[in-house]
Order: sequence, then structure tokens, then C-alpha cells
Amino acid sequence: MPKDPDEMILDDKFNALKNSLKAMDKVLIAYSGGVDSAFLLKAATLSGLSTVLAVTGLSESIPDEEINSARDLAQSMNVQYRTIITEELRDKNYADNPPDRCYFCKKELFGKLRKIAADEQFPFVLDGTNADDAKDWRPGQRAAREEGIISPLLEAGLSKKDIRELSRRLDLPTWDKPATPC
Repeated sequence: MPKDPDEMILDDKFNALKNSLKAMDKVLIAYSGGVDSAFLLKAATLSGLSTVLAVTGLSESIPDEEINSARDLAQSMNVQYRTIITEELRDKNYADNPPDRCYFCKKELFGKLRKIAADEQFPFVLDGTNADDAKDWRPGQRAAREEGIISPLLEAGLSKKDIRELSRRLDLPTWDKPATPC
């Protein structure tokens, strides 16, 4: 039975993502354990990269259960995993809770990830921004641009729906995880 055209397009996007990742060879992934970053991490493990490092920011704004779940999933994929302390609450710009507070949070996280990447010779720092995120007002994307963060899911044209479907196919437990904005 021939494949559904939508399924073929999704397979093409997934293959493009894996090829893009393979060309990077050594990546550091901003990894929260959510739907997008978990899928990106899994795609990286399937792409034949020489080194993948998943890094989760520890923050008072993220519940311990989320951190534990992210750690367990990363460990189940046999990738290097670590946590770092983020201190966005010390930044008055974030603590005052303005509409663009996500910018200050992401600036803190991405700045620290960029330092790890420089210190440990990771040429690429990736995040889980997807094609749907480009349609929304996302102040954190400005921080990503400023810090030179790459968004391979966005570049491959993968929507949240695509990511959930591919995650389901890959048996990722996050495929139907609800969104958990901080």
C-alpha cells in the first residue's frame, strides 16, 4: 500500500532534520525534557553524531518532577547529560515579570550554554524551537538569535503536530505531554 502523501512529507522533514544534525557532528542541546527538546535529543541520537550533550537549566521556576523526568529520559537515550544552575530570578528585568520576561530567562540560559560550548569546543548549541513557534510572539527567540542558538526543528519546517507524531512513532513518552510554560 503506498504511503500517504502527508506521511511522505513528514518522513522527508525528519530525514532533512537528521541530515542537518549529522553535518553538525558535535552539538549541545538546550534540553528541558518537553515535547520539542526531547524529540530533538532523540533525533540527534539517531543521526550518528560524534557527541551530543543535553543540558537542563535548574531554576526555581521549574518543578523538580520536570527536572527528574528530563534527566531520566536523557539517560535512557544514553547521551551525556548535565544540569546547570540558572539565576534568572536575580535579574530584576525577569523578576519584575514584564511581558517579555522569557527573553531574560532565555538570555540567562543561552548565555551559560554558549559558555559551556566555548569551553568544551561544541561548535553548535541547539534549541527546540519549532515551525509553529515562529508564528507566535516569542521573546526568547531574540535571546536565541543574540546567542547564536540554532533551531533545527524550525529549519526543517517541523510543526508541533509533526513533532508529536514523530515522537509517537519513536515511542517517546513525551509525544502527548501537555505544554508546561514556566
